[in-house]
Formats: sequence, C-alpha cells, structure tokens
Amino acid sequence: MSKSPSQQLRQVFARNVRLARNAAGVSQEELASQAAISQTYLSQVESATRAVSIDVIERLASALKISVSELMTEHL
Repeated sequence: MSKSPSQQLRQVFARNVRLARNAAGVSQEELASQAAISQTYLSQVESATRAVSIDVIERLASALKISVSELMTEHL
C-alpha cells in the first residue's frame, strides 16, 4: 500500500527537522523550547506521526535558522 502525498511530505519534513536539529547540535528539548512547542510534540513531528500547522513549520525553521523550503524539500 503506497503512502498518500501528505504522508510522504510529513516524512520528508520529519527527516529534515531531525537532520537539521542534529546538525545544529541541539536537543529536542532545546529546539522545542525555541519553537514554543512541547518536546513531546516535537518528538511526534520527528517521527512523522503528527501533522503540523504552517505556524509550527515556520517556528521550527526560524529556530533552526533555515528556510521553510529547506524543511519541505526532499534531498536525495
């Protein structure tokens, strides 16, 4: 069974958030605090089990000091 486009995008976003957070050397707790979300919510985002709003996407990009498009683009 193939994944829906929204599920695929959620997985791309989750992977990019996790990679960017690790590259920045910050914990989930630190990033969650900077983005004004809970660590539990961020964990769900990074595991692609939580759909996120545009507002949260923007706050995460800002906290990671990268563009929204970088978080949404699949890198091969």
